[in-house]
Amino acid sequence: MSLFAYLVIAVFPASLLMAAANDIYEFKIPNWISILLVCAYPVAGLAVGAAPNIILEGLLIGAGSLAFGFALFAGKIVGGGDAKLFAAITPWIGAVALPMFLFYTALAGLVVAIIMGAFRKAPILPIYARAPWLIDLHSRAKDLPYAVALGAGGLLSFSQTPFYQLVFGG
Repeated sequence: MSLFAYLVIAVFPASLLMAAANDIYEFKIPNWISILLVCAYPVAGLAVGAAPNIILEGLLIGAGSLAFGFALFAGKIVGGGDAKLFAAITPWIGAVALPMFLFYTALAGLVVAIIMGAFRKAPILPIYARAPWLIDLHSRAKDLPYAVALGAGGLLSFSQTPFYQLVFGG
């Protein structure tokens, strides 16, 4: 496998970590992260030697995920950034790892909700003044940085994805 294949496949975990960190810090997922994931997906597929049907399958899963995500957004269940990130992650996941990704994401979402609930019940500490983002994180009672859950789901299921399997084996 070429160095380029390793580099381009690293876009996936790096993007998930950046999205999660940004969502915690600002409650925003920059569009460029989702765009990077979508644009890097076919490049990664070609770099790792994926069959065209594998790449197409991922794109179709992504399109379906985008429709599903926007339905959740329209119902005010998730934010627009979460919907776009979900749709950008799922092509990388593929059909085989999709159930595992959904399970890990839901489980991580529960953990995030529990941690955020406990954090928000605790009083604001004076040290938070040095990190205003913590005050914001504490005060937005109805918001969850769900990119953390999406990122955890993606990272935990990454080893079962088609591209990972092609690069590192099963």
